[in-house]
Amino acid sequence: MKRRRIGVLTGGGDCAGLNPAIKWVVKTALDDRLQAERGIQCEVIGIHDGWKGLLFDETTQEEYITPLTREMVNTWDRYGGTMLGTTRTNPYEKGKDRSRLVLNNIGKLGLDALVIIGGEDTLGVACKLAREGVNVIGIPKTIDKDLSETDYTLGFDTALNVITEEVDKLRTTAGSHKRIFVLETMGRYAGWLALEGGESAGAYIILIPEYDFSVDKVNELVMEGKAAGARYNIIMAAEGAKPAGGREFVKGEVADDFGHKPLGGIAEYLAEQIRKATGLDSRGIVLGYIQRGGAPSAYDRRMGRYFGIAAVDLVVAEDFGKMVCFKAGKIACCDIQNVVGRLSLVNTETQYDIERYNGRRTIFYRKEEKSKVPADSKRC
Repeated sequence: MKRRRIGVLTGGGDCAGLNPAIKWVVKTALDDRLQAERGIQCEVIGIHDGWKGLLFDETTQEEYITPLTREMVNTWDRYGGTMLGTTRTNPYEKGKDRSRLVLNNIGKLGLDALVIIGGEDTLGVACKLAREGVNVIGIPKTIDKDLSETDYTLGFDTALNVITEEVDKLRTTAGSHKRIFVLETMGRYAGWLALEGGESAGAYIILIPEYDFSVDKVNELVMEGKAAGARYNIIMAAEGAKPAGGREFVKGEVADDFGHKPLGGIAEYLAEQIRKATGLDSRGIVLGYIQRGGAPSAYDRRMGRYFGIAAVDLVVAEDFGKMVCFKAGKIACCDIQNVVGRLSLVNTETQYDIERYNGRRTIFYRKEEKSKVPADSKRC
């Protein structure tokens, strides 16, 4: 019987859905019936703290490397975050390249394959390792949902649920005080969290990085809402959104290992602009890391399961250099190199109303075809 030693790690920001994916990598790889059927006996090694876990030396190896069993991971899918831990360590950091140590340690551990659960930065490292001969399989995760080649990334649905729940709670105090709340979501340069979170929560205005907004127009919309009888309003702003002619707001100048500076500040800025222009009581709220927290939703538990199973299927088939993805309603896979370097962003022509600064208000209607339903659509 063939033997396969599989390493698994989680990198970048934590989110819900990571533990379900880890669990199902382990349970699928170690499933007795599948091993007998495939003629492959697998072992799964958990690597702690992302890529940092593969920068160990002789004195720290036990701290970062743990064999995983079915019994150990059996309940992991009900918990948020990642039991393996995570960091934003970049072994290819500019001016501090430690990739050779990672490659040596992969060889030292005798890993036949490495399953990497992460976003663009983490998978970018995986792609570089693949070019150096490492057998990698990627699983997409990021609450930003900004990875290309996949319609879903682990953590997104749970984050949407958190945003919706928090807005529901804020409505009571907003209504009591006739107050405008500007909520700042995560997402970096992609507006998916703000857009779909705003749609789910019924936000009056949604601002996204893909379309620069006019402060004057925001104030006009706010006054329109007041004139229409609104006692309060909720404005959802992505952390990467910016006013026309301006730049995104940055909280500090210190960048992480991948060169990213922390974004933030749009909520307080916009609340102040509204107060000055309209005289209305406006407050900025930063949802922050709460969006990453909590137990995974039912959807993230299922997707973590499917992605984990598919990742092991690819390892067994020795179809390396791939990322598991969800495309057109089906679990599939794509070349990992096609994922890196280009983000999946909101299409402002089809998914955003640039006049109302909100989600689209038509599904089939188009100005150029006022009374027509697209030929490829069915009437409901």
